[in-house]
Amino acid sequence: MMEFITLKSADLTVPRIGLGTWAIGGWMWGGTDEAEAIRTIHAALDRGIRLIDTAPVYGFGHSEEIVGRALAEYGQRDKIILATKAGLDWSGGGIRRNSAPERLRQELEDSLRRLQTDTIDLYQIHWPDEGTLFEETARTLEDMRHSGKIRAVGVSNFSPEQMDRLSSVVPIATAQPPYNLFERGIEADVAPYCVKHDIGMVTYGALCRGLLSGAMSADRKFEGDDLRQNDPKFQPPRFAQYLAAVERLDQFARERFDRRVIHLALRWLIDQPGVVTALWGARRPDQLEPVDAIFGWSLTGADQAEIDRILTETVTDPVGPEFMAPPESRPSA
Repeated sequence: MMEFITLKSADLTVPRIGLGTWAIGGWMWGGTDEAEAIRTIHAALDRGIRLIDTAPVYGFGHSEEIVGRALAEYGQRDKIILATKAGLDWSGGGIRRNSAPERLRQELEDSLRRLQTDTIDLYQIHWPDEGTLFEETARTLEDMRHSGKIRAVGVSNFSPEQMDRLSSVVPIATAQPPYNLFERGIEADVAPYCVKHDIGMVTYGALCRGLLSGAMSADRKFEGDDLRQNDPKFQPPRFAQYLAAVERLDQFARERFDRRVIHLALRWLIDQPGVVTALWGARRPDQLEPVDAIFGWSLTGADQAEIDRILTETVTDPVGPEFMAPPESRPSA
């Protein structure tokens, strides 16, 4: 049964697992089947996954449109936490960071229209934009909050110093960093900062682009615009190292918990300090079947130590998710 947690810094009760909809947008994931995506969203809601996270850049509006149609068909809007983002601009042909007030105001209206709603529960700045004064961005977000068009403010991919600057004007309810068994860079700075300041972490990349699903083999090919073609984890010699880690972790999960690596990866994540919700990316209803087995158990300190030992022995050349970052904008004067 789904577990829930109440955010200390906002009037929001969120499920421990949320649905991430980057892949549903199609862009960088080889396209999308809209009818299947809507069925997936409905299946997630039926399982208690009542937080849906999207963004305008996911399919350049397509993901938001699909989410909007799915929620309009499903109803029960008041029981669903709807999260989207802002601050990326693709109008010039490439993607760049842009959190200027006029851009945010336009993005909000576009998102409300695509999502077929009059309020967004969690509105997040997708990437920090050093080309815009953070105070201007923050004041714009605070105005949106006071107007009732958004309920709470979040950030994604922000450093502690950047969160400090934004939170001096507007309260930050959540941070959305990349975090999973293989990508743990935030443990040095972002995670402790969020714990100290009661900022709930809504993490993305729980299965590390499918690596931790346990369903990937060495002969897997990535075609078209699939972002994994540019992910160093999926290139030799690292790919073999990560697959070896998955095999060992799967063996540990089976012997210790009668679970599989996919369950272990999610349980490990939501057991970490500061994590309120782990986003689960799914494109088909059957991909949500492992969710129920994540709950009703937890990891001990000894379990955590054994997981760390397995990772140290198998992944000798680890690499983070830095390849996904969009270009920095021009710093402001």
